[in-house]
Amino acid sequence: MLGIGAIPSILLAVAVLAMPESPRWLVAKGRLGEAKKVLYKISDSKEEAQQRLIDIKEIAGIPLDCDDDIVSVTKVQGKGVWKELFIYPTPAVRHIFIASLGIHFFAQATGIDAVVLYSPRIFEKAGIKSDTNKLLATIAVGFMKTMFVLVATFLLDRIGRRALLLTSVGGLILSLLTLAISLTIINNSHASLTWAIGLSIAAVLSYVGSFSIGSGPITWVYSSEIFPLRLRAQGVSIGAVVNRVTSGVISMTFLSLVNAITIGGAFFLFAGIAIVAWIFHYTMLPETQGKTLEEIEGSFGNFWRKPNVNATKEVNHEIQLSYND
Repeated sequence: MLGIGAIPSILLAVAVLAMPESPRWLVAKGRLGEAKKVLYKISDSKEEAQQRLIDIKEIAGIPLDCDDDIVSVTKVQGKGVWKELFIYPTPAVRHIFIASLGIHFFAQATGIDAVVLYSPRIFEKAGIKSDTNKLLATIAVGFMKTMFVLVATFLLDRIGRRALLLTSVGGLILSLLTLAISLTIINNSHASLTWAIGLSIAAVLSYVGSFSIGSGPITWVYSSEIFPLRLRAQGVSIGAVVNRVTSGVISMTFLSLVNAITIGGAFFLFAGIAIVAWIFHYTMLPETQGKTLEEIEGSFGNFWRKPNVNATKEVNHEIQLSYND
């Protein structure tokens, strides 16, 4: 049974072999010829590929008339990357780093793993006693999660990351409040309240759907595309650590939390965290849809999303220095 989980992993490993390397990374490593081939594969036209190559060359400080397959570039040292993240960050890098940590933290702190892992216990608290009914409700949770991830896939590049994230967290707030209220009513009632049980199930499904349309998948997309290439590996890794640590803490403390403040109280707490998450997303996360890496970095640098007129010029200058220092 456990071995079945290896099948998707094997398929993913095979699929990764067909993925092209990032053209910007190839240029940063001096492999200009390989970068050209990748750009021709992933661009809609030859003209678009050539224009993108020109942009990458300009940022990397490589002469535009250089057609060599291998060029000499100065590598950015790992110590310099850590210093830029933690000790001497620019306003844009600081904002990006905080945004990445925050989006990963709130994705888990709103309780998704508690709901998924303990959904049978939640349904039991809601008044579902039959093992068959609990199993069916749990299957419905998994189905809802999968369907809304697919919806997010189609909407991601149509309406943007920011809109989906705000909608997602807004749905989490309403679902968590509904679940907390219905579970509190059930726990304080001596009679079986069919409507409250149905409301609890609907709230759980709504919660999982809301998470899967935004906070679940887009957290990883957003955090990986906001970091400039020179900081991406370290920045994304730290975000992933925050995500997994928060997930572990929530999973290990949920039952203790329920015993301390009741199951309704636990979800009221998660709802409060979700409200803070919505405020964080609204004030800290600018839209990244359809923007280049340089434009994305230029969107950061302030905490209230006011226009930063000289941001893009400063970013381009900093990136060129990082290649040529």
